[in-house]
Amino acid sequence: MSTRRELLVGLLGLPLALTACRAPRAVPGSIRGARLEVGHRLLDAKLGQAPSQAERTTVAIVGAGPSGLAAAWRLEQLGIRDYRVFDLERLVGGTSASGRDGVVPYPWGAHYVPLPRADNPKLLQLLEEVGAVRQEANGPRALERVRVRSPEERLFIDERWVEGLFPSSRATPADQRELERFEQEIARLTKFRDERGRPAFTLPMRECSDAAELVALDRISAADWLSQRGIRSPLVHWYAEYACRDDYGASLAQTSAWAMLFYFAARKGGSDADSAPFLTWPEGNGRIVARLNDVVGQRLSLNRLVTEVSQDASGVELSVLDVAAEQLLRVRADYVILALPKLVVSRILRGAELEHLSQFRYAAWLVANLHLKQRPRSRGFPFAWDNVLYDSPALGYVVATHQTLADHGPTIWTYYRPLWEHDERTARSLLRSLDHETAVAGVLTDLERAHTGLLSAIERVDVYRWGHAMVTPQPGLIWGAARKRALAPVGRVHFAHSDLSGLPLLEEAFDRGLLAAEAVFQARLG
Repeated sequence: MSTRRELLVGLLGLPLALTACRAPRAVPGSIRGARLEVGHRLLDAKLGQAPSQAERTTVAIVGAGPSGLAAAWRLEQLGIRDYRVFDLERLVGGTSASGRDGVVPYPWGAHYVPLPRADNPKLLQLLEEVGAVRQEANGPRALERVRVRSPEERLFIDERWVEGLFPSSRATPADQRELERFEQEIARLTKFRDERGRPAFTLPMRECSDAAELVALDRISAADWLSQRGIRSPLVHWYAEYACRDDYGASLAQTSAWAMLFYFAARKGGSDADSAPFLTWPEGNGRIVARLNDVVGQRLSLNRLVTEVSQDASGVELSVLDVAAEQLLRVRADYVILALPKLVVSRILRGAELEHLSQFRYAAWLVANLHLKQRPRSRGFPFAWDNVLYDSPALGYVVATHQTLADHGPTIWTYYRPLWEHDERTARSLLRSLDHETAVAGVLTDLERAHTGLLSAIERVDVYRWGHAMVTPQPGLIWGAARKRALAPVGRVHFAHSDLSGLPLLEEAFDRGLLAAEAVFQARLG
């Protein structure tokens, strides 16, 4: 893709792209990470080119997203403090990164976490350290200041904003009946317990039941599951697909039925209880990352691209490119935790059979932060935390100032656009080709339909490109052989990342980081 028109069609779809025009003034801002071009240098720098003298550490962690940082946090608890964490990016946190150069901090990706259950003690401990949760006699309680405040959600449909996400204003009696059948199935699965007492869906997913009827759901798409149950309402399909785009960056056809149902059922209690409350901050999950980063401290090295990992009987060697200095370093560790997407693991880990990792697929995303000096006008229901446009290929935006109770004046909107309708190669090519002006034109074309005076309210728009933002739980991945095989360590190399669960969620990244750290601890004990 090269022309502005082609790029806008890729971002907006043809009908919206036809309405796009150049803004009457240039909008300040920049294109920021992820560092797509630097990451493609993996094939250029090899361990054999690194200096013979190596830096030494007990554990090298590659990747400073929530999974790698969680591994470090757990190593610290286990008494292993001689570790190093390396990451290519300039910001810590992976897709939970955040920015701090605005009226409030703001997210560059993940922006909430549901209140964990009492049987997830480590995550609750971390959230206590963050000041978000208090343990009480009847279970964990989210502190009011971090619970998403009302109004939580609104939807732009038929030229006005309405409360909630389901497009009820268009629903016929037939649509409502199909929605009720869909919700009844969610309620049934929420109550399900197998013969060992395990729920159908929970967090972390390794605690889910592997009953045959549930595993079979992973072999079909969410689209097929709806069709098999005679659920054909376009509104119910949109609602279910919005969920898949929101958590997975994928369509109903690209998402397994198991993963779609997990979205709706995993965060509920054991009955028809409401979903667990969402916890959030202006910077989203960047607040959690900041706590983990405080633990790591000086042992974190950003701007470092690990290009090769090779091991022998006594340890593991890493080739590490200092991107700023253009210098290749050699690091020797007793153990390594690769907290990386599996497509990157397959490129840097030598001496292992890794063909199964080709089964992992990843969604590309564009995220834009709009810095506004005032709120534009909108028709209908007032601004909410989450603001969704019904006929948009994007997910809409969250408002960073929502939790601060500042409902007027300057704010920051974080706009999310998963490139779900493109294949992986096309989506990444589109991102690489985007210039700032075209990206902003796409974002504003989408949002100006729902906001009067948006352009005049903008101070700047910054854009972040995520080429491999999150694993896509396509049919067959979650309960398939490739994911199970990817869990096993290779010699002294252990693995962590949310893709080991097949679900791109902070809870899963955190859990996989803990498991990797504990496995290293046990390996050291012999």
